[in-house]
Amino acid sequence: MSGMSEIMASSEIYKILLDHYGPPRWWSDDPYTVIVQAVLVQNIAWKNVEKTTAQMQEKLSPDFIASVPIDELEALIRSCGFYKTKARTIKTLTEWYIRKEEIIRQYSDEALRQEILSIKGIGEESADVILVYAFHRPVFIIDAYTRRLLERLGYSFSSDKERKKFLGNELPQDAMIYGYFHWFILDHSIRHCRKKPICEECPFLNCCRKGREMQSDA
Repeated sequence: MSGMSEIMASSEIYKILLDHYGPPRWWSDDPYTVIVQAVLVQNIAWKNVEKTTAQMQEKLSPDFIASVPIDELEALIRSCGFYKTKARTIKTLTEWYIRKEEIIRQYSDEALRQEILSIKGIGEESADVILVYAFHRPVFIIDAYTRRLLERLGYSFSSDKERKKFLGNELPQDAMIYGYFHWFILDHSIRHCRKKPICEECPFLNCCRKGREMQSDA
């Protein structure tokens, strides 16, 4: 990592996003809904996930998902893509959640993370989403949007571990703040920091490498 003294602390990035976008969203207050959505959102747009889980309504419960035949579950989540693989993962996660629900609070953050990562079909990003939004553990969620934003702001990291360390350096160790930060970056990436960025009215226009390049080309 280089040039860090010349660019913003994570708390400054957070404040800029908060000031620009206002109060952030949150995933469902129901831990199990978050668990299911964390699987459904893999490689698919969030709007598909919201539509699918809204249609499931009362069916979105551990008891129902544990008992429903796999082919019926596949049909329920078909619009979210990769439905056969996701259905198997949701089934396994549901069984795990039913077994562990009463003792999850006893796990340390890292022990719980390793438990979730041990489930086939769950990668690091999905595990961290579940940790933050379902179980309110203070873990930063690193995804492609976060990597792209940090790179465009001039940061150079060699690993997600370094990114997590940087993001946590200047902020309270609080799951709500970490969760809000993730939503801010997601919203910002949808509105501005796309693969082909929309720099007009971007709150980082004057401190973003990509933004400066586009201004100089104009």
